[in-house]
This record gives sequence, structure tokens and C-alpha cells, in this order.
Amino acid sequence: MKIDILYQPAYSLAIVGLAPEESIQAEAGAMVSMTSNVQVETSMKGGLLGAVTRSVLGGETLFANTFTSRGGPGEITLAPSLPGDVGSLGIRNETLFVQSGSFLAGSPEINLDLKWGGAKSFFGSEGLFLLRATGTGSLILSSYGAIHKVALDGRQPYICDTGHVVAFTERLTFDVRRVGGWKSTILSGEGLVCEFQGTGDLYLQTRSTQAFLSWLIPRIPGRSGGGGGPTGGILGNILRGD
Repeated sequence: MKIDILYQPAYSLAIVGLAPEESIQAEAGAMVSMTSNVQVETSMKGGLLGAVTRSVLGGETLFANTFTSRGGPGEITLAPSLPGDVGSLGIRNETLFVQSGSFLAGSPEINLDLKWGGAKSFFGSEGLFLLRATGTGSLILSSYGAIHKVALDGRQPYICDTGHVVAFTERLTFDVRRVGGWKSTILSGEGLVCEFQGTGDLYLQTRSTQAFLSWLIPRIPGRSGGGGGPTGGILGNILRGD
């Protein structure tokens, strides 16, 4: 499998070259284009129970598509629904924890299931579960904004906003806490943060969907505090399809 990423970091596109009879699994709706010899099979990943669990609890799509190149080499292009970056990385007999919505595609040999994130992830507004990718193969992750990798050496904790986490390796542990006292938490605009400890790699996104929605929603016509001025009018026309 050969993976190339173009147009980074704003509107990235993953171009995946498949050898004959080679496959890749991707989230539903991720395919942009493909050669005519690539066949798709749609299934509930991990069976009915596993698929429903991933969808309801992990924020992932209920169905997954497996694309296979038949009769020769093939190509498929993939992209996320939000504007932002796409990155590929390989894992070898290891585990990577991925935030909900950041998994785009991966080798069929990689096992995907859920890990209980504990109450700390609930209070961090990042969902109760993390997607756990285990095995050997290639992963394609997406982000809102660019992907920024931080290599931690275990010497000191590393702090980041909860809405900017994309993925992290299994040797890292984290706690969700306030950025300071309650006054700083409420008034600083920073809210809750993740404090990572250990040795491993942390992948961050340079923009936060929650922060964007907090900016956007008050400006939507019909919402409290929105609807006035040229910005509200433009957004109203977009939402109505005018």
C-alpha cells in the first residue's frame, strides 16, 4: 500500500495506491474517487454489536467500507468531511488511541475497538470512549486544521486543550483538569485541558471544532444573539440554500 497526501494542510487528500487484491478499510463517505477495478464491500465493522457500539458510544459511523483492487493495481482517493489535514502513519504490533471522528482509513489487519476513557474524558467533552487501533499496518487520520506531532520524552507533563487531541500512543497517560482556578477556567476561554505524561507521540489538530461551533452558532439566524448584520444574513442564505 502506497499513501501520498496532497494539498496539506487545509483541504488534504489521501491518494492510496493498492497492489492487486490489496484492501483498505475506510469510514463511510470518505471515498472521493477510485479506479474502475476497485470494488467496495460495506459491512458493520466487528459485527452488529461492535458496529453499533462504535457508532453510538464512539461517535464513529455505523458502517465501514472495504475497498479491494481486483485484477491488477488500483487507486482510491480519500478525504474527511471537514476542511483540514490528513496524515498517515504505520504501527507495528502496537496500539494507537484515536479521538472520535479522526479515523479515516486503515489496513484491514488493524483491529478497531473502543476503550473506556473514564469520566475524565466525559468532563473533557471528548466523549466517553476512544477508538483503539491495534496491530500492524497503516492508518490514515484526519483533523480539523493541520496535524501537529509532539514527541514526549517523559521528563515532564505536557498540556493541551481537550478539543485539539487527534491521537496518542499507548504509553502515554492523561488526566483532564482545569487550566487554573475556577476563575481562570471560566473567564480565560481555555476551559479544561488534558495533561499527558509518559513517553510517546501525541498528535494535535491546530483548530478545534468545538471552538468553531461556539463562534458559529450565535451567528446563525434564529439563534439567541444571532441573525443580525451581514454575517447573519450570509449564513442564513447558506443554510437555506439561497
